[in-house]
Amino acid sequence: MTSARFLAGVALVAVLGIAAGVCPARPDEPTPVGRWTTVDDKTGKPSSVVRIREVDGKLEGTVESVVVAPGEDPDPKCTKCEGALKGRPIVGMTILWGLTRDGQRWSGGQILDPDEGSTYRCRVEPVDGGARLEVRGYLGISLFGRTQTWIRAR
Repeated sequence: MTSARFLAGVALVAVLGIAAGVCPARPDEPTPVGRWTTVDDKTGKPSSVVRIREVDGKLEGTVESVVVAPGEDPDPKCTKCEGALKGRPIVGMTILWGLTRDGQRWSGGQILDPDEGSTYRCRVEPVDGGARLEVRGYLGISLFGRTQTWIRAR
């Protein structure tokens, strides 16, 4: 194969990858990958830290730590979860999985609410230059759900 044909092949693969949305984000684009402080909907106070990683082109989020009030169990369990997750520690639990890049958003995955033991469809989108992450959990269509704003943890 000549070098010109090789370079043309590489260029074609790059163009097809961009068209399919499978190329990684540009270095200057905000990303959901990193550590995020979750905020309790009712109190407005931090409730946990979740680390989001990209594994084989999909996002996966694991609880690194939880914020507990004095007198609360320092190692809370997922008492309302079903199946293999029932009674498992929340710290170390994967609560976000399967999201793939869709432009500036990541969608098509699921999120687990360990407080309720419920799993929802999910999409996430970095906002404010990546300082915040809008996390939308919903049933069926996005209209039937709620959005939380997570803050990038330092």
